[in-house]
Amino acid sequence: MTRVWRSHPRRVSSVVAVTGLLLAVPVAAQAHVTVNPKTAEAGSYATLVFKVPTEKADASTTKLEVDLPTAHPFTAVSYQPVPGWTAKITTSKLAEPVKTDDGTITEAPTKIVWTASAGAAIKPGQFQQFPVSLGVVPDVPSVSFKAIQTYSDGSVVKWVQPTKEGQPEPEHPAPVLTIGAAAPASSASSSAPTVAAAAQSSTNDGDSNSGVWFGVGGIAVGVIALLVALYAATRRTR
Repeated sequence: MTRVWRSHPRRVSSVVAVTGLLLAVPVAAQAHVTVNPKTAEAGSYATLVFKVPTEKADASTTKLEVDLPTAHPFTAVSYQPVPGWTAKITTSKLAEPVKTDDGTITEAPTKIVWTASAGAAIKPGQFQQFPVSLGVVPDVPSVSFKAIQTYSDGSVVKWVQPTKEGQPEPEHPAPVLTIGAAAPASSASSSAPTVAAAAQSSTNDGDSNSGVWFGVGGIAVGVIALLVALYAATRRTR
C-alpha cells in the first residue's frame, strides 16, 4: 500500500520562519571600511592601513576615496603601492590656516583616491588593504576619515557617519583614529611609522571576520539538523 506523506501547513511555516531567522543572522555581521591600528600618538608619524571588504555578492570594489581631516590636517602623506591599483593624493588650500608648533599651515593633503586596474578589483568575499604614512599626528582626541567605496555596478557606499559614544554604531560609520598624548621626550619609543604593528592589527581584524564565517557555517549545520528533526517528528505523528 502506497503511503502519501502530507505536509502540515503549521509545521512547514514554522520551518520556513526559523530557517529565515537563522539565515538572516550573518546579514547583521557585515564588515566595514576600517583603519588599523585604531590609535596613534600625537606628534608622531603613523603608518595606518585602510581595510576594504567587498560586501556585495554581485559586484566588485573598483575605487576607494578617503578624505583626510582639514580642521586638524596632516602635513605629510605617502602611500605604499598596492599591486593593480593606482593612488593619487590631492593637496588643497585650507579654508582657514591652521597654526602648529612648526608654523602656520595654509595647505595640506586632503584626499587619497585608489583606483583598480582591470582584473584588480576586490571581488565578492575578498578584502584589500591600503597602507599609508601620515604625519604629523595632530594633538586632538581623535580624527575621522570619510571613505567612499565604489562598486563595479556603479553603486556607491559612503562610510561617513560619525560614531557617538554611548550610542549604537551607525549603519555606515566613518573610520576613526583615536589619538593619545605624546610620549615624554625621555621615552625610548620611536615616533617613526610602525608597519608591523599596523599589519598585525589588520591581521587580527581579519581573524575576527573569519570567526564570523565559521559562525555562519555552524548556523547552516544547525538549520539542516532542525529540518531533519522536524521531518522525523512529522513521520512519527502520521
